[in-house]
Amino acid sequence: MSRGGTPRSGERRATEPGAQRDQPPNLGSSDRASTASRRSAPVRRIRDVLRARILTGYYGDRPLPSEPLLATDFATSRNVIREVLGLLREEGLVDRIPGSGTFVVSDKAVQRLDRLQGLAESFDTGAARIVNQVLLCEIVPATPIVAQRLELAPATPVVALERLRLLDDEPLSLDASYLSADVGRPLLDMDLTSNDVFCLLEVELGRPLGAARVCIEAITADPTVAGLLKVAEGSPLLFFERLTYTDAGRPIDLEYVRYRGDRLSLSGTLDRAPGAHRRQLPEEKG
Repeated sequence: MSRGGTPRSGERRATEPGAQRDQPPNLGSSDRASTASRRSAPVRRIRDVLRARILTGYYGDRPLPSEPLLATDFATSRNVIREVLGLLREEGLVDRIPGSGTFVVSDKAVQRLDRLQGLAESFDTGAARIVNQVLLCEIVPATPIVAQRLELAPATPVVALERLRLLDDEPLSLDASYLSADVGRPLLDMDLTSNDVFCLLEVELGRPLGAARVCIEAITADPTVAGLLKVAEGSPLLFFERLTYTDAGRPIDLEYVRYRGDRLSLSGTLDRAPGAHRRQLPEEKG
């Protein structure tokens, strides 16, 4: 250090380390993602609460509370509430009517996963609200995967049934079913437009059903199904593979079902331990 206090070449002022510490930290990508996640946490939390209220019919035909009331209710800002309502609009659950407020425009049908039921039975809506458009109903050779699932020899004849299923006149699902020929052949002459296959099998054909194995995936709508379901290509779908057995343990009905993600939710009761005695739980509302 020179007598005048000017640092010589190669020297640094004593205050420089402190000044360096006062600079904003250089956040890495993981830190930035964590910060963004914390900022959006209230949006996710409030969205989930309002979504649950909508799906259980909490608001009915009434408009949702105004943005200021919702902000007070959740102790948050109106900007957060606007973002929440935007997400619910994108999901197709609510819509804003200028001068009137924000209303529920689409509640979802609920399918339970702890009981084997046909579509009309699942939604407890009455058959009048369910209409089936039969797209295919014929006998075809079983593909290797169909034959394997139904425990048949490859190319064994099976009944192929494809239906577009409507709930309240709007597409809900596209169902492709394959039934063993001896079981499914009588269905070719029955009313498949207004009846569940399960009902026809048990009531009309005297074949009691026992259980089913189900696999569920989240997929997107490809061009072959988007138009039928009246959704945009790439829209979210729930894909079910269900193999149904008679009460004697014979597999007779293999289904591939594509549900519109904006029209269906899944519900069920799960036990913690296999074989545990289930405590009676209160019925869900909605």
